[in-house]
Parts: sequence; structure tokens; C-alpha cells
Amino acid sequence: MKYGRPPGKPGQIVVLRAGGASGERVRLGVHDLLNGTFATPRTFFYRQTLDSDALADSLRRTLAHHPLLTGRLERDADGGLSVVCNDAGAMFAVTHSDQVMPDYGPDRSAKQDLRRYIHSVNAFRVVGHDTPLLTVKVTHMRGGGSVLGVAVNHSVVDGSGYLDFLRHWSRTHAGHDGHAAPYDRALLDGLAGEARPAPDDPQYQVVTGRQKFGFIWRVNSRAWKVRTVTVRLTATEVLALRAAARAGQDRDLPPASSAVALGAHLWRVLGALRDRDPGAEERLGIVVGLRAVLKDRLPHGYGGNAVSNTTAVLPARELREEPLAHTVAAVRAAVERVTPVRVRQEAAFLEAQRQAGRSARVLSRMSLDAFDGTVALNDSGRLPVYTLEFGAGRPFWFEFPASPIPWTALVTPTPDDDHSRDVHLSVPREAADALRSPRWADRLRGAADGPGGL
Repeated sequence: MKYGRPPGKPGQIVVLRAGGASGERVRLGVHDLLNGTFATPRTFFYRQTLDSDALADSLRRTLAHHPLLTGRLERDADGGLSVVCNDAGAMFAVTHSDQVMPDYGPDRSAKQDLRRYIHSVNAFRVVGHDTPLLTVKVTHMRGGGSVLGVAVNHSVVDGSGYLDFLRHWSRTHAGHDGHAAPYDRALLDGLAGEARPAPDDPQYQVVTGRQKFGFIWRVNSRAWKVRTVTVRLTATEVLALRAAARAGQDRDLPPASSAVALGAHLWRVLGALRDRDPGAEERLGIVVGLRAVLKDRLPHGYGGNAVSNTTAVLPARELREEPLAHTVAAVRAAVERVTPVRVRQEAAFLEAQRQAGRSARVLSRMSLDAFDGTVALNDSGRLPVYTLEFGAGRPFWFEFPASPIPWTALVTPTPDDDHSRDVHLSVPREAADALRSPRWADRLRGAADGPGGL
């Protein structure tokens, strides 16, 4: 790749290198392979203008601790993937916009504008090509303010690892010392050798090439019908849901958390909105981080993908009519099934698929069932995305691409750093229209979700 200099000049793109190539070949883990080679992009919006030269300098120093982010993806003999730590570099771009900074927030999405704030790469020309795994784009807005767009290949990091890298960069920018992120995939993949691989798995399914193509075609052909509705729930509203969940729970159990109460509440609202047959099986697919589950095995700051999922199941009638505490119990039971024993079984199953050359055909059941009875929940409400400072104050908003898969709920924090949450619901167009009505807006805010149910 050939790019110009210097980084602070508008319209220029440079390749930032850490300053040393170890040549190490890091074999990605079985959980990394589930994400394909697409990037996970995020944008952060600042009222004040960022210093792009200072950003480039602090990023270069940060990359010395993250050798995978300046490496390149290569295919393994068995169809797996590895990152060659050759310090080929990350991409850093600076541009100026002729627009003033929009007042983005829950009532004004930035999703339609993300392409201008992210430097994208072709996901199908990553493996075996000189394609960066990290791209950074700084957009300076007319009249002041900047947008920081960061995209990292999802095969290298999950949401927690992504944010850990950005926080490391933020600390380095402020002049604080940083530490290398542990990235040895054997720490997680090693669990596979502690269990016998089963022929099937409750959360993952091996599909045929035709089935995978059919699923992707279905997602892409219907993506234009999916809309994302964003609602900000105040700390008072979230804590009221938690109180309602605790009021009806078994007294012998630990008090329900606000995250579980909110997730159960969202499942109930979407279940009521879909209004399926009372006997139909409703499922909530829950994204679960494995760092806490494997705290005795994974070091603090583990930089790879360490995410799984679990599924809660209730009949449609119970989901709609029983008290919130009833749904909370089902959600908690599903989350509690993700134990070290379960992770060992999962790792063994996924490793068996890699050895058989089938990793590319492993899909989560909650994704495959997105068009039928499953709601997918990803609660990132505790990730401190609004703490990322680079000499221009905290971001006033952050944004991510819309999900093309319907019935997806993403929970994120708010700039207030309290119990308030932004809830992003990606649903079919008709459901999005309903959620914007006063009746369903009240339900989303928990107005009718007390101990007596909806």
C-alpha cells in the first residue's frame, strides 16, 4: 500500500506502524472464526476539534502493545485463520467536512451518515491480502468538532477487546503508561482439550453451504425492511424495572440486576408486539461475555473474542401475561447455564468443526432463527464508551451500524454514566412504526411493566 503524509493534512491517508515486526504467527481461536472477516466499526462524536497529529502519534505508540492490529490475516492449512505480526500497519485518515456537526443522539441517528465517517475495507479481500485490520478516520466538521471513526476486524477482537484497545489509546494519549494486551488464543482454545466434542451443540449449528447462502440472502433481501428505533430510558425508569423484578422474585435468590430486568422487559415488550399464538415458543438469544465466566483462566484485558450466547425459552402466553419476575427467572436461568463446563463443551465442538474444515459453516442458532421466534439481546450497557477522551473532552454520542437482522435489541450506556440506558431495537418496518406510537413508547419505558405484568 502507498499512502501520503503527513497525518494532519486533510484528505491524506497514512499507514501507521508500531516500529517492529516480530514475525509471530498468531492462530486465531475457534470463537474468533465465528465472526468472519468483517470489521466492527464505531464512531465517536466530539464537540471540540481533535488534534489529528497528536492522535496519530499516540496511536502509533499504542500499537506497539497491540501487534495483531498492525498485522495481516492469512489462511491456515486446515481452513482456519492466523494473524502474521509483520507490522504492515494500520490505516489512519484525516478529512474535513463542509457540514457543521449534527446534533446526533437518540432522537437523531447517525446511522445514515456512518459511511462518511468510517474508512471501510473490502471484507472479502482481507485474507491473504495487504489489507489493514485496523482503520481510523478523523473527520473535522465545519465550525468545530470532530468525528473519530474506528473499525477493527471482528476476527481479532470482540466488543470488550475493542473498547480495551481504545481505552489504552486514550490513556496513552493522556501521557499514561500502557500494558500489552494478552492475545494468546491457547488460553481459551485450550479448554477444548478438556471435554469430548459432541456431535451437536445447543447454541451452534453446522449448516450446508446452500443453507448458509440462503440465510445470507434472506438477511440481505430483507434488510431494507428493518428499521432501528432508539429509546433512552432514564435511570429512574431502569431502576423501576429492577424494583418490579425484585418484588416478585424468590427471596432465596440474589437480587435481580438492572441488566437482567431490562433484558427481560424488552423481551416481554417485543413478545407482546408480535402477539404470536399463546402456545408458540418464544426465545431470547442472549450474547454472553466469557471473561467473567472464565476469570480463573483468562487474564485481565484478554484481547481476543471471548463471547458466546445462551437462550431463554417461554411460551408466548407466559411471556406476555406473567409478571416481570417470571420472565427474569427464565433469563437468569439461561445466563447461569453458561458455566466453565459449558464453555469447555462449546470449545470442543467448535474445535472439532475447525479440524473438519467446517468453521465457515458454523452459525449461531439465535441468528438462524431471527426471522421466526427469537429475539437477540446484546447488553453492552456497562461498557464505558463515553470515557474515551483524546484531549477534546468526552464524546457526546457514539454510533454503530444498524443491524440488518430483525428482532435485535442492543443496550448501550448514555453520557450520564448512571443507570440510564439507550435501547436500540432493530425490527421490521411495521413494528418500528408501532414502537413510535404513544402506546408502545409507554410500554418500552416500563409504564405498564410492574408486578402485575403488561
